[in-house]
Amino acid sequence: MTDIGIIGCGFVADYYASTLAKYPDLEVVAVADRDAARARRFADHHGLTAAESPSALLADERIDLVVNLTNPRSHVEVTTAALEAGKHVYSEKPLAMDLTDAVRLVELAESKNLQLSAAPCSLLGESAQTLWKAIRDKRVGTTRLVYAEMDDGLVHQMPYRHWTSSAGAPWPARDEFEVGTVIEHAGYVTSWLPAMFGPVESIKGFADCRIPEKDGAITDGTDLSIGILSFASGVIARVSCTLIAPHDHTLRVIGDDGVLSTHDTWFYDSKVSVRRSVNIRQRHQWLPKRRIPLVGSTQRYRYRGGHQMDFARGVADLADAAAVGRPPRLSARYCLHVNEITLALSSALRGQSDYQMTTSCDPVAPMPWAMP
Repeated sequence: MTDIGIIGCGFVADYYASTLAKYPDLEVVAVADRDAARARRFADHHGLTAAESPSALLADERIDLVVNLTNPRSHVEVTTAALEAGKHVYSEKPLAMDLTDAVRLVELAESKNLQLSAAPCSLLGESAQTLWKAIRDKRVGTTRLVYAEMDDGLVHQMPYRHWTSSAGAPWPARDEFEVGTVIEHAGYVTSWLPAMFGPVESIKGFADCRIPEKDGAITDGTDLSIGILSFASGVIARVSCTLIAPHDHTLRVIGDDGVLSTHDTWFYDSKVSVRRSVNIRQRHQWLPKRRIPLVGSTQRYRYRGGHQMDFARGVADLADAAAVGRPPRLSARYCLHVNEITLALSSALRGQSDYQMTTSCDPVAPMPWAMP
């Protein structure tokens, strides 16, 4: 049994509480928020206990692992405090808004022999694991190119002021627009790619804020990023992340013998398909698309939202890793590498077109049910 504390009781916390409930070995001992009334509302809604404050939660010796669900600008402060208190930490994305801060968090965790991991954990989902297995099995031969989309449309024109979680927390529009869509959403694809193709060596592309007026204010958060990722393995990936282009969360893996694809990387049960190309009678032709059965056991999650993801799966893997003394699949160094990719796509490409990565990562083990 791993005793857990949640700090941050806003919009995303409902997704975690709803999915943590299906892990009997994870017990939420207490929740906290800088707004004590919000913590109490959240706790009452989910049948949990609210601590008096985040500092009181961190002082609770029963708690082994802290789930940091605060807004992005508070991630470093809260994660640092939790690590200093001797707790393992699972953080919402991003690990940090600045690469130097992210490095410091990883080094702090390592110095204290604590585990540190970060969202998103969709790499551990059935769709990602099925796609990854098909890549390992060379269902389309050698991978050459990846097209990854994370476009969400003109969100600032949508009725987002009416979007609330089950506990009544409003969608954090200001954070989404000011922090920028790349930092908020790119991880849903960038967190898959290094596991599948190895570390990224360099990034080229363009990023900008094309629509600065959102939510009744002028913001400069990146709302358009188009990046070309070069992997040490030789694979090239084009990643598009915008709040402008129509909704598109597809991922396509192009190999010598065909294309693997999944429709929406936000859904753990998104269909995975293969379409092979062949030469028939002196003509190059594409065979009909075929669905690849998903590995693992998919299920629907009982929460409101425009996605279907097990938000707690990364927490569960981190808890198991800490219990048995192994690194989590989404290890601190892996999350650091993903964090650098995301920051480069969001900010570094706004002032230049070329970025050299400074971090790397070790190979990631697939989920046991996705082997061999």
